[in-house]
Amino acid sequence: MYRATTALRKLVNAGRFLELPTAHDALTGKLIQSVGFKSLYVGGFVTGGSTTISEPQLTMTEQIGLAGNIANGLKIPVVMDAGAGWGEPLHTMRTIRECIRAGIAGVHIEDQLFPKRAHYHTYVAHNIPINEYRDKIKLACVQRDDPNDGDKDFVIIARSDACREQGYNEAVKRMLVAREAGADMGLIFPRTHKETMNAPRQCKLPMVYVQSRGNRDNRPLYSNAQLKDMGYAGCIDAILSVGVQFHFMRRALLEIKKTSDYTGMTPQEWVTARHDIETLIGLEEHYKIERETVEKVYYASKKKPRK
Repeated sequence: MYRATTALRKLVNAGRFLELPTAHDALTGKLIQSVGFKSLYVGGFVTGGSTTISEPQLTMTEQIGLAGNIANGLKIPVVMDAGAGWGEPLHTMRTIRECIRAGIAGVHIEDQLFPKRAHYHTYVAHNIPINEYRDKIKLACVQRDDPNDGDKDFVIIARSDACREQGYNEAVKRMLVAREAGADMGLIFPRTHKETMNAPRQCKLPMVYVQSRGNRDNRPLYSNAQLKDMGYAGCIDAILSVGVQFHFMRRALLEIKKTSDYTGMTPQEWVTARHDIETLIGLEEHYKIERETVEKVYYASKKKPRK
């Protein structure tokens, strides 16, 4: 039986570079799987953006509900942005339990203040003290390893935003503390190329890089190949799905509004897209079941002679 946590743990243990394109809905998740990716990511930004709630106001149930819906039916593991764990260590433990129950394979947990402030999106970080962060990661790992309500294959990624507030050295220090607390992987936000290069070696954890496309503070952008060469264990493409969807959907809508038509796809491309969507959501299997049951009865009744 397929277990998403085990699949993710195997990738991590094998040293496979985790390519984590983001998904904001279940169809995008299916598409990511269909083109060959082995894992994907559900971030707070894309959930907050696609629901128009905004990330700082997302509740645990809203985020897990979306990520669990995306994970349902996939054969690749989903990694979720668990923010600040929605509270203190006790609340973070519940977050881990609920993620495991929802079929999510791993999360990252950050050292930001909870409730999270909207100013995070202006690159203003509000970090909790390092000892509180240590306790939150430690108890998340305790819940992961719990023999009754946990799953030892569930992956805990320790995230620190300290680079933005206290500086790179503090972020590294927090990664070392998280490693001692039991974290499986780490994630920081290096501000320069030098910091980016140094982080995998100095943080002493398999590090995940966040590809922040469209950032307004000049954080470096790299290809997955470049990051792998630097020693990174994975890359989250943080706003890919919602950014692409918004950009090209707006372009299409503006054209229709202006010209009353849309020329961005050929008729054959529309046929292909519609067919591929139907295939991804499993309509062919639905047709088969109906042919063998209700449709069979329906057509049999049509053949009965009239009295």
